[in-house]
This record gives sequence, C-alpha cells and structure tokens, in this order.
Amino acid sequence: MGKIKIRKLDKNVQRVAENLCNEMLDSLEKAQRPILQATKCSLDNSIYRPSKGYLVPGDKKVTTELNVSSVQKLSRTVFLLDIMLNNLKVGTVNSTRELYYMSKGLTKSDPKLKALAFSEQSESDSIINYITHLLEIYREEINCHAGDSGGKTFSKNLVVTETESDGTVSTVDLGAIGTVPFQPQNKPQQFKLKPKKGKIDFCLIVESESTVNTLVTNGFTKRNNCIIIGSKGVPSNGVRGWCKTIQDQLDVPMYFYGDLDAYTIQNIYRTLKAGSAASLIRNSDFSAPDVRFLGVLPSDVKKYDLESYDVSEKNASDARSIKKAKDALQNDPFFRDKKNKKISDVLRWLITQKVRCEQQALFAVNPKDPHTFEKIILDKIKRKDFI
Repeated sequence: MGKIKIRKLDKNVQRVAENLCNEMLDSLEKAQRPILQATKCSLDNSIYRPSKGYLVPGDKKVTTELNVSSVQKLSRTVFLLDIMLNNLKVGTVNSTRELYYMSKGLTKSDPKLKALAFSEQSESDSIINYITHLLEIYREEINCHAGDSGGKTFSKNLVVTETESDGTVSTVDLGAIGTVPFQPQNKPQQFKLKPKKGKIDFCLIVESESTVNTLVTNGFTKRNNCIIIGSKGVPSNGVRGWCKTIQDQLDVPMYFYGDLDAYTIQNIYRTLKAGSAASLIRNSDFSAPDVRFLGVLPSDVKKYDLESYDVSEKNASDARSIKKAKDALQNDPFFRDKKNKKISDVLRWLITQKVRCEQQALFAVNPKDPHTFEKIILDKIKRKDFI
C-alpha cells in the first residue's frame, strides 16, 4: 500500500499539496493504493492543555485508502485542491459558496468530470474541511473563506492598520467613524493594532449584537476607554481570530457577557476561549484563552433578582440541552480540566436548578435609568466578579 506522509514542517502550502498529489500518482503508477491520513478533528481527539488555554489535536488520524467506496472522495479531493491551488497561483480568493458553484461549472462544462459533481454545498464543504485536516492548514491558507467577519467592533481609542496582500496599507481610526462598526475580514492576523493614547482598559465581548448597538448608541464607548465587540452568537473563525489578535497585540483584560444557559457556556464561551473540536488544527490562532466569563452568573440572578425561565426535561429542546451539558461535563476535556472548575460548576448549577437567564435581563433592574446595564457591567469588572 502507498501510505502518504505529509511533511508538516514545509510552510509552502502549494508545494506540500503538489507533493501530496505526486505521491498519490506515484503509488498508482506502482499499482499500489494511495493511503491518506488526516488529523481527526473531533471531541474524542481533543486535548485541553492549561498552559496553552485551547483545545489541541491528539494523535488520532482518519485513514482513507483508495477503494471502490472512497474513489469519489479522493477524486473530489484532488479536483477541489486543484481549484484552490490555482487560486494561490493567481492570487484570487473565494468563499466556500463560490467554490461550490465553480466546481459545478467545471463539472457541467466537461463530461469527464461529471462523476465529481456536488449536488449540495455541504458535500464540497466536507471535502474542503478534509483537505485542511489532511494538510494541517487553515482554510484561509488556501485562499478560501466562509464569508465570516470579526464581529461589529467599536472603540474611541483604537487604531487599526491593515496591510493587504499587494502591500497596500490602510489605517482606520475607530474613534473617527462614530457609531459605524468596524468589521475586519476573516484574516485578522493581517491587522496591526494600537491605542491612540495610553492603554485601553478592557475589551467587552457581548453575545447579542443588538445589545452592543444599544450600548454604543447610549454612549458606552464615549464614557469608557474600551473596545466592545458583538460575537453574533456562536463566534465564527473571524470573531475568534479577531479576539485573539486583540488579546495578543493589546494585552488588555477581556470579558465575555452573555446568557446564563448551557448553550452559551458550551457553544459560545468555550468556543471563543478554547476553540472547537472541529477546528483543532486552527485553535492556536482562532481562540482567545484570556477571555473571562463576566456573566450572566448564578450570583447575578440572586443579587439583582433577575427574570429567569424554567428549563423542563419534558420539553424536547430543554431535554437535549440538559443532556449535552451532562455530556460536556463528562467528556469535554475543557470542562473536565480542574483549571475550568468554576465555569463547570456553573453548568452543574444550571442542570440542578433547571433555569436560564437572558443577558438582557439586566435592563429590568432599574428601567428608569438607561445606564443600568453599563453600571452593573463596570461594577462587576471592578469587583472582579467574573470567572
């Protein structure tokens, strides 16, 4: 059998990919079946190392040997890889959706490629992910993106300098664009950040973009020397990479504020802080290990008498949420690590108390004061009331 090894130390993506294809061809010419091994990006191959602060891949691999059942998968892999290598060669970029339609155009125009045609984008997305796991590279390194951005960002004291691929340099002063949000593209590492003066006090990442809009409109960034970002629910690669860039370049305290429920803690906060199992090979650049959970906390519900909702296992959606929370405590290496005991305890509290509380509940504390939310947030930061 022709087992093919990827040379991980080679930083030239195009050369690595071409070597892979040549070795597959060499195996076929020797009447051997090519065997490809890709990093297994799943929870059972995830390792949480407190020293790094994010999930990293273990040693498990997904092995694919050329046979009757895998011939289409490997053929499609070479087919899409050729399209993306051409993008690298000419310097163009495409989204995953665009690549899907480009592949459809090619298979439609050439009868020889008909067997490789994708009927749905999920099929081409799966092959793109397989290629990144196979080569151990980021999707962006082969000029492919999912159209995600870094989330709406506001600040009166942040200057962003971008260097484009052709060397063009652009500078954006966030303090000069009013309430218009700055939204970086999904390769945030190309940005250089600096405060206009002094040092920024903190960065606040809020689950709800509508709440971010409210805070900015009400003058939050005018009264506070900060950065505020909307995570848009589960943070995309763009949001995670942008937060990582802010963490590394500005060295400011970072806080996440969102709902008090299992979904927010497992799918939003953990993904922002430690990455995801599906993105094991990219978590080092697309996670922000320093971000703290500011709320909503169980103690907030009691202290501010916040409105909350019952969670019932008789409800199918709630039952799934409780089950996933229990599974996370047992199987997710992030929640199993003793360093994350306090946030794990919040999950246990949610399972036991069977309630959930939305982040907007703070607006009910003193409805006559439009700055109540801001005051509570600042007080929590001052008192270090976070995890």
